[in-house]
Amino acid sequence: MFWPMLAIALGFLGIAVLGLLGIRVFLEAQRLGRQVAHTTERIHQAAEDLERAATDLTRTGQALR
Repeated sequence: MFWPMLAIALGFLGIAVLGLLGIRVFLEAQRLGRQVAHTTERIHQAAEDLERAATDLTRTGQALR
């Protein structure tokens, strides 16, 4: 009777560990998604700043002619 009980306990423990690891992976994936979204927004803002600077530089170059 000892071995079947041990097997059931170890099986339950294994499922519990897998569940905890699954939750951890899920939380890290959410965190990564937030970082990607934040980085995408920063890249978008930098592209707008670069476009604005290029437009200003073009205007300045035309004014000097």
